[in-house]
Amino acid sequence: MGDRAEVRVLAVSGSLRAVSSNGAVVDALALLAPDGVRVEVFRGLDALPHFNPDLERGTAAIPAVEAWRRALRECGAVVICSPEYAHGVPGALKNALDWVVGSNEFYAKPVALVNAAPHARFAQDALAETLRAMGAAVDGDASVAVRVSGAGLDAAGIAADPALSSTLRRALEVLAARARAAAAELADAWPDGVPRP
Repeated sequence: MGDRAEVRVLAVSGSLRAVSSNGAVVDALALLAPDGVRVEVFRGLDALPHFNPDLERGTAAIPAVEAWRRALRECGAVVICSPEYAHGVPGALKNALDWVVGSNEFYAKPVALVNAAPHARFAQDALAETLRAMGAAVDGDASVAVRVSGAGLDAAGIAADPALSSTLRRALEVLAARARAAAAELADAWPDGVPRP
């Protein structure tokens, strides 16, 4: 893979609210994508059924689960921006992660965590731990905190703010570089492109 090959980044908000700081951040990331990076926002967390291991093998019959897994398979990296509820990861996001524990879509996948409320650290730490347990490559250099929660900014407002936009764009640049390196490593380790943990 060339140094400037396009990187597809999947951006996920852990909030299901129609208007949320976390949703605004992931939408802003799509506006701020640097050259060579395409950010696609995943909007299907609310369509996923409650995780049930008994149903896991038959997920082809669950379109929402297959759409989630396909979106992860087709991207080179993931950005997650999640709120914190009662010192924890929101149930909808944890449920989404549970659906891909066994199918390995996060294995070796570069992931950046964006915290829109820097005073809230419990969920971020728990999310990072869960992702690492799943084999994801959580990138500390690409993971950033931005003071967006409570600021009343939409995606355009975030993208127009010099400090916020600079921080988020730089995070995408770092994540994209990591994704290119990971893709090169994958090509060397597994010539058929199928990672095997």
